Parts: sequence; structure tokens; C-alpha cells
Amino acid sequence: MEGEGAKKYYSISDYLELESNSEQKHEFRDGIIIAMSGGTIPHNLLGGNVFYSLRDKKKKGCTVFNSDQRVYFDELNHYVYPDISVVCGDLEISGKDEHAIINPVLIVEVLSDATAAYDRGEKFRKYRSLPSFKEYLLIDQEQPIVDTLFREDGKFWRMQTIIGLGKKVPVYSLDIEISMDDIYLNIPGLKEPQFKLDL
Repeated sequence: MEGEGAKKYYSISDYLELESNSEQKHEFRDGIIIAMSGGTIPHNLLGGNVFYSLRDKKKKGCTVFNSDQRVYFDELNHYVYPDISVVCGDLEISGKDEHAIINPVLIVEVLSDATAAYDRGEKFRKYRSLPSFKEYLLIDQEQPIVDTLFREDGKFWRMQTIIGLGKKVPVYSLDIEISMDDIYLNIPGLKEPQFKLDL
């Protein structure tokens, strides 16, 4: 819906009505509705692999959601669909939308050429506005590379990059590790990473 002359602004009610009747998902960015493109085969497989890895190892009391789950940022008036989100403890639901959560502790995004800059930049800033949000995993779909960003002391973020198969990715917010081999299981066209050492 972008790029078609002057932007039209919509209410949240307009957006939620559209979502309830649409087979395609859309983000809502403070009045702007943006259609989401479908993922590639590697993107979809990676999302599934990470979902099952987290679900199988998660702590008791944590719930893992796939990319159909909406997350709402009340402070920013935005809705997004992360590739994976995890809530620990009670689910907190948006007062404006009974199908949107507002308290994910962990969010995972599978990167693509089209979305990598947004996922690393503006979208990460949005996620940081959520008080519950503690950890962000960014999955490269072309090479076995995973970036983890973890909130320390409630304010500072620590970044770690895991490179190559045969290694473990620490998920600090859940106190678990997941295998790079499990994340990249059966991913077609996977390339050798340019860097060999974790950063």
C-alpha cells in the first residue's frame, strides 16, 4: 500500500477490520498500513526450525509463537508480526486488540535483503520500547550466522555473533542453548560464512 501517491492514514479499527478479512498480513505503523510479502523457502524453513528448537527447550511457563502472532506497541501505535516471539509468565493482551500480545521477552527475525536494515534498525528500536523485551535473535538465511542482542541491567545491550555450524547459540532470556545445526537443518543453498570466528 506504499508508493501509490499520497499516503492514506487509517485508524486502528480500519486496520483490524482489514486483518480480519485478509489472507495477507499487514503491519500498522501509526496510521500507515503496509502489506507484508511472503517469505522465501529458506526463510520459512528457518522460522520453523527455530520455533521447534525454542519450543522443545523453553522454560516452564514460557509460550512460543510463530509469525501469525501480532505484537502491539501502545506507545508507538504500531502492530508488527515477528517471525517468532516468546512470552514468559502470563500473556498480556492489548486492550485495543484481543489477538495482539504486548509482553514478549524474546523476539526472533529471519533476515532478508529487503528487511535486514529495517530489522536491525527501526524495528529493533520499536521492540526496545516494550518493557518486557530482553533479547533479540537475528538469523541470516544465506549463511550460518546468528546475531544475539541481550539487554543487560535493564539498559545496556550486549551483542554476540555466532558463526558456523557445530556451535551453540545462547538464549539468555530462556537460560537455554539451541544448536546452529538445528537452526540450519535442511536449508537449501546455504553458503559458507565469510567469517569463521565468533564475534
